[in-house]
Amino acid sequence: MNGLTAFGQDPVWLVIVKAVLVFVFLVVLTLFNIWYERRLVARMQHRVGPNVNGPFGLLQSLADGVKLALKEDIIPKAADRVVFLVAPVLAVIPAFLTFAVIPFGPVVDVPFTDISTPLQLTDMPVAVLYILAIASIGIYGIVLGGWASGSTYPLLGGLRSSAQMISYEVAMGLALVGVFIYAGSMSTSEIVAAQERLWFGLILIPSFVMYVIAMVGETNRAPFDLPEAEGELVGGFHTEYSSLKFALFFLAEYINMATVSAVATTLFLGGWRAPWPLSLWEGANEGYWPFLWFLIKVIGFISLFVWLRGTLPRLRYDQFMNFGWKVLIPAGLAWIVAIAVIRMISLEGGFDRRWLLAAGAVLAVMLVLMLFLGGDDEDEVAPAEPEPFDAFAGGYPVPPLPGQTLSATSAARTGAETTSQSAEETH
Repeated sequence: MNGLTAFGQDPVWLVIVKAVLVFVFLVVLTLFNIWYERRLVARMQHRVGPNVNGPFGLLQSLADGVKLALKEDIIPKAADRVVFLVAPVLAVIPAFLTFAVIPFGPVVDVPFTDISTPLQLTDMPVAVLYILAIASIGIYGIVLGGWASGSTYPLLGGLRSSAQMISYEVAMGLALVGVFIYAGSMSTSEIVAAQERLWFGLILIPSFVMYVIAMVGETNRAPFDLPEAEGELVGGFHTEYSSLKFALFFLAEYINMATVSAVATTLFLGGWRAPWPLSLWEGANEGYWPFLWFLIKVIGFISLFVWLRGTLPRLRYDQFMNFGWKVLIPAGLAWIVAIAVIRMISLEGGFDRRWLLAAGAVLAVMLVLMLFLGGDDEDEVAPAEPEPFDAFAGGYPVPPLPGQTLSATSAARTGAETTSQSAEETH
């Protein structure tokens, strides 16, 4: 059985076993990712990190989960109770559902039976569109959680998150079009099969770069963690959540990290196929070995998430949105046109594929230059001299905003009040 014909043949008990295994895999991977992130960031900052609970501190995440479950569950008086309770569930369930079409390996023999089955729960002709559709539902959980809290800061965090995730989903979708064109399918298993000779991450470098940027923005991770910016939003959309409801939001974030990493592995790095030179071994892509290669690639992307968090500062929100709409999406549209032309000419036999790598490298360089050298229009205009600010115009002192200067009268009056206060404290 090859391709989509391999699916839909499993008995019901095997489908249930597969679903349970996927669920357990995601929960265990989340516990590992939390520990791994804390240990890796600690190593970057010359700290120790969790090392007490369990060997090497591996049970620290489990201890934190138990602690969260035993915490007092508080619901604000101003909250919409039903929506407040449903929102975390609406965020975490789509995170699990997206893994239904992720291929973990090829067709294998089930132990103690004579049944052969793919290491994948299911597949469909539009599996990648299914992933994008299910992932977009998770936005509702975050938006409704911020709105239902009945508080200003969670509402602002929810609005930020909705704008951010919608914007970068567009760029993510554009980055995947090139994969569809070259694979000739939207089925995840067939896309992996199309990368038997060469990974799409190598021949579609701009698509790969755009997807990696978009997946970080899509998951609200640093340096794009603006919906949770504690500097101005306290904690963002989950400020009013506690106990298990907060744990569900936390779980959804880490499963989404694993999801976008698994999608990147499947669409750009050959999925479960062994990397070169391991692929020279005949048994590298047979049996249960492919699951190991898949897991290593996913952990590599998660390491990228951790590295970005420990390295880059948070962007300003307007810079982040400008980059998504004015750089990433136009570059994605231009690259799709280039891919379509290149693919058409190459299929007709009149085009050398080495030009594809050259075009991809040039577009990647242009994307980087647009990111780092493109200045705002505001920077080209000479800033006007700020007018003096009267701090006592309303009858009581008001601190100046950034860029404002106190008038001479206000400065003198402020200095006099400071001197009199110091004298009173001395006496």
